[in-house]
Amino acid sequence: MTDALGRLEATGYLASTEIATAAFLADRLQKPVLVEGPAGVGKTDFARALSQALGRPLFRLQCYEGLDEAKALYEWEYAKQLLYTQILKDKLGETLAGAATLTEAADRIAASDAVFFSERFLVPRPVLRALLSPQPALLLVDEVDKADPEFEAFLLEVLADSAVTIPELGTLRAKFIPRAVLTSNAARELSDALKRRCLHLHIEFPDRERELRIVRTRAPEVPAALAAQVVSAVERIRRLELKKPPSISETLDWARSLVLLNAEALSPELVAATLNVLLKHATDVEKVRTQLGQIATP
Repeated sequence: MTDALGRLEATGYLASTEIATAAFLADRLQKPVLVEGPAGVGKTDFARALSQALGRPLFRLQCYEGLDEAKALYEWEYAKQLLYTQILKDKLGETLAGAATLTEAADRIAASDAVFFSERFLVPRPVLRALLSPQPALLLVDEVDKADPEFEAFLLEVLADSAVTIPELGTLRAKFIPRAVLTSNAARELSDALKRRCLHLHIEFPDRERELRIVRTRAPEVPAALAAQVVSAVERIRRLELKKPPSISETLDWARSLVLLNAEALSPELVAATLNVLLKHATDVEKVRTQLGQIATP
């Protein structure tokens, strides 16, 4: 466990004990981990850090509405197939020579399907790239809750078997079982079947101590006193009912912006002038403006 904390920290990801435990168990149990939590808490960064800590290349599948297994797996390089057809047209002529009927000609061409539907014309997408990687890999299925529920059934099969079936090629099995991280912002409820297949990790915004460590590590140019004020202010802002609470990366952007403005300490006027760095919705900005006195308090 201590080793897991240290290896994640070495990548620049400052994990809590809970996060490090999930990373350790996901690796040792060879199980996917489903990471849930609000946007901006570092779910995708967790996957990147885990891949670095394990020394595995990362293959990322960004989910969206309408994503299907073909787009996640592979596509055929039709332009290359057409080019080969042009180059090999003389050979095709020889193949078709003497064919008495269209049916016979079609049968002869069909016998050559294996030439044009082979791995040389296959363009693997993230899932297939992770499965066929020549070294152990990590598959990140980012924002799985944005994909349609039908996509989960395909994903379950991949996670369970570490194999996929391509009609023209047959079943392709993983050379090495990839580790897998699935992230969700809870846009919709995921199936119980998918949840059972995974270890579950819920990440909330870090507590004040850990976020201060993150700021001091990622933005060392920020003076210690200012960093502490920034983290305290962000903590107060997140307690408000906002449309989108500020993420960790937005805390870092705000702290760096204040340094560029030669700020030494927060004031209500400075907070008001820089809220657009921290908040991305006008209604959130207006709500925070009404609380400037409390938020800018040291």
